[in-house]
Amino acid sequence: MDIRYPIGQFAWSGSQTKQERTAAVNDIASLPQKMRSAVAGLAEKQLDTPYREGGWTIRQVVHHVPDSHMNSYIRCKLALTENNPTIKPYDEVAWANLIDGKTAPIEPSLNLLEGLHDRWVRVLQSVSETDAQRTLYHPERGAMTLDEYIALCGWHGKHHVAHITSLRQRLGW
Repeated sequence: MDIRYPIGQFAWSGSQTKQERTAAVNDIASLPQKMRSAVAGLAEKQLDTPYREGGWTIRQVVHHVPDSHMNSYIRCKLALTENNPTIKPYDEVAWANLIDGKTAPIEPSLNLLEGLHDRWVRVLQSVSETDAQRTLYHPERGAMTLDEYIALCGWHGKHHVAHITSLRQRLGW
């Protein structure tokens, strides 16, 4: 198993059914609780342990997810309200290496994730079949349908929770 991708890399089949979209939205909806469970009971020293050699610490992973998902929430809203918007990428490594990503308590990020996902899921649950085919342009990934982007976001949360849970399992925490 490649510990960088404990659930495998994101794979897009080219389309998804309404049931698959609903499952991806459910993954997004359940992420805040899964993240809380993944970090429950960890000491500060454990939070500052990288999930792999050369990788982010658990603390950085926890802060990264709401950073990323705030961007994703806005990107989804842009895709629903504009014609093929070009979204702005950001340097996630630089963000993770800012002082808040490296040292801040995780509780504010866990709280942010809960509120953000509440709002985001409300929007995603309203996506129609027509809306799901709307597009956005990602400068690093190219053109994407909203359906593909929702699937990517569902995978993204599970991917980072698995970084934490797989480290806990490997270290017997």
